[in-house]
Amino acid sequence: MAEIKVPELAESISEGTIAKWLKNVGDHVEQGEYLVELETDKVNIEIISDYSGKITEQKFSEGDSVRVGETIAVVDESGESFAPAVENKPAEPMAEPTKLEPIVPIADSKETANSQKADQSTSQRPIASPAARKLAREKGVNLNEIPAMDPLGRIRKQDVTSFQQENKNNQPNKEAVPKVQDESKPIIYERMSRRRQTIAKRLVEVQQTAAMLTTFNEIDLTAVMDLRKRRKDTFFEEHDVRLGFMSFFTKAAVAALKKFPYINAEIQGDNLLIKKFYDIGIAVAAAEGLVVPVVRDADRKTFAEIELDIMQLAEKAKTNKLALKDLQGGTFTITNGGVFGSLLSTPILNGPQVAILGMHKIQLRPVAMDKERMENRPMMYVALSYDHRIVDGKEAVSFLSKIKELLEDPENLLLEG
Repeated sequence: MAEIKVPELAESISEGTIAKWLKNVGDHVEQGEYLVELETDKVNIEIISDYSGKITEQKFSEGDSVRVGETIAVVDESGESFAPAVENKPAEPMAEPTKLEPIVPIADSKETANSQKADQSTSQRPIASPAARKLAREKGVNLNEIPAMDPLGRIRKQDVTSFQQENKNNQPNKEAVPKVQDESKPIIYERMSRRRQTIAKRLVEVQQTAAMLTTFNEIDLTAVMDLRKRRKDTFFEEHDVRLGFMSFFTKAAVAALKKFPYINAEIQGDNLLIKKFYDIGIAVAAAEGLVVPVVRDADRKTFAEIELDIMQLAEKAKTNKLALKDLQGGTFTITNGGVFGSLLSTPILNGPQVAILGMHKIQLRPVAMDKERMENRPMMYVALSYDHRIVDGKEAVSFLSKIKELLEDPENLLLEG
């Protein structure tokens, strides 16, 4: 028998959650074939089998947490046909839970009941699925007290749930009125994915650690839109990628970061780490939550290369194919709430970075061109959230003004290099 273990994933990842079994007990698996999809706090990873043979056991169910190095499945390499491992276990022991249940008179002491339960747990360990054991631990339920409904004598997750519900129904309700009111309303309990838990944890940590402040400006995008209109067809024919707004904002951000280096920094202990490279994170909405893949060395790339990188990273995010290397690092982040219709927002820092640029919806707004003339112009509000521990208000405002200057006359982007 060969054991399939959770491999080393990355330096910062020590555990994950079984998202989906791609092979089931009894299935044949080839060496190198995908066996299970593992959800981590950053990406989903498909684990391959290092052996060929028949899967005889899955040690964890979907939704269970596993750590690096843990055995998650067993493969029989002999080529013989095996039934699922649970079917080879004797069914008789599971006829015992009812016998083992302590019958204690009401007048008996708690000590007697506790000692009987302790004897049971040591003398007989019930056969239960990993999911059932996990739920029982979380709810404080003794598996020895649960009658198995499975004909093979195995306690399933639903047995634990049913047992707990029966116990609740048999106990007096201390908060009868409020509880009845709550249960009468439609509520769905949904377990947070590991990625969502990590997002929640990191966002709270950033807000508790950084002295976050946001400053705003607005940009007239007439020149950029005219340039895109004139060049978009030729650009697509030459580069096979659409000329979007993100390449303009990425180029402008890099030029502004070069002028204001503290915005491209991070805090390490009592020191400032000022980065002289420009890896720009682009926030992308994925099914499991927000991810921030990184465009590497954006200062060295052309408009076409930046647009191609963004397109490929966005496609990977939508299909859950991002690799860890796509997400690691990043010196500055750009997020575009405008694609969802947002007019204004205060984006939260993507720690340990010290600033994030928020783009928003383009809207025609009347603008005073001079004392006597008004025009409708395509305007966008932009927001820069920054860590006031490092970045002063003057620097943040000047940074946004520089981006405004570059985008309102995009030829400047060529002169900036």
